[in-house]
Amino acid sequence: MKTMTQVRRAARTLALASVASFAVSGALVGLAQAADKMIDQIHIIVPGGAGGGWDGTARGTGEALTKSGLVGTVSYENMSGGGGGKANAYMIENAESNGDTLMVNSTPIVIRSLTGVFPQSFRDLTLIAGTIGDYAALVVGKDSPINTMADLLAAYKADPAKVSIGGGSVPGGMDHLVAALVMEGAGVDSTQVNYIPYDAGGKAMAGLLSGEITALSTGLSEAIAMSEAGEVKVIGITSAERVPALPDAQTMKEQGIDAEFVNWRGFFGPPGLPQEKVDRYIATFKAMYDTPEWEEVRARNGWVNIFKPGDEFRTFLEAQEKSLGDLMKKLGFL
Repeated sequence: MKTMTQVRRAARTLALASVASFAVSGALVGLAQAADKMIDQIHIIVPGGAGGGWDGTARGTGEALTKSGLVGTVSYENMSGGGGGKANAYMIENAESNGDTLMVNSTPIVIRSLTGVFPQSFRDLTLIAGTIGDYAALVVGKDSPINTMADLLAAYKADPAKVSIGGGSVPGGMDHLVAALVMEGAGVDSTQVNYIPYDAGGKAMAGLLSGEITALSTGLSEAIAMSEAGEVKVIGITSAERVPALPDAQTMKEQGIDAEFVNWRGFFGPPGLPQEKVDRYIATFKAMYDTPEWEEVRARNGWVNIFKPGDEFRTFLEAQEKSLGDLMKKLGFL
């Protein structure tokens, strides 16, 4: 009869084998949890302030990983500055001591590299996985006279300079690009968008609520939270169809605007991260999708499940880099 030590060792061996092959079944996840945590701890660097899409993605993912038992503890560090450049530089310059550290990022890492906001690109980091997609939204304050995209477009056509659209990214960044795409899809001059940048989504939302800006370009997950709090009206979203998490919000296409957009979000490690650790991270994220804890977080935020690990993630980013570069040149951002 096997001792408990032998059973524990056998379970751990099976769990580690599943990690190496990227195939973590529900049964093996259970074995991994019984023998030991698949990963003891993760420290997540958030390149912006509290309340933005990166922050929400980091904390929501950490919640699912810890509550499901896939990871022992997850900690967070908000590191604003340089349009994300400060966090990128930190990951690169401190690579040797960042073995348990991941950075959350999204489409702006491609955009800001293209525009030269910072010298690094995704190629200077270890690609772990793209994990979710988040649609974009345009929102206005709850007391705004604007109720639909038609109202916003009427004001824009009357005087673009008087319609300020804010976002939690730099000029030419993703929130700016989304606003321009919407105007382009509506058939008006997208280069006239009066864009007001903020350091992060939370500060941009505060700017909207204080009346500094007319409308806000933001991620759908942030828009859902503020809508549920009764502080904003969502006047348009960039999904092809309405989303269950915010069923009353009209799509841009419903309102006659030819604009769709989904922002990926994912995780990166420091350069030179050992492959064994990369494989563990990838397997852990893959296992997360099958947990009820993740589904609760995903549904609450209106996220779309994607899973693009390792080399597949790199191929996806390289394709996005080309398509966004071409689009930004057309719109005059490059």
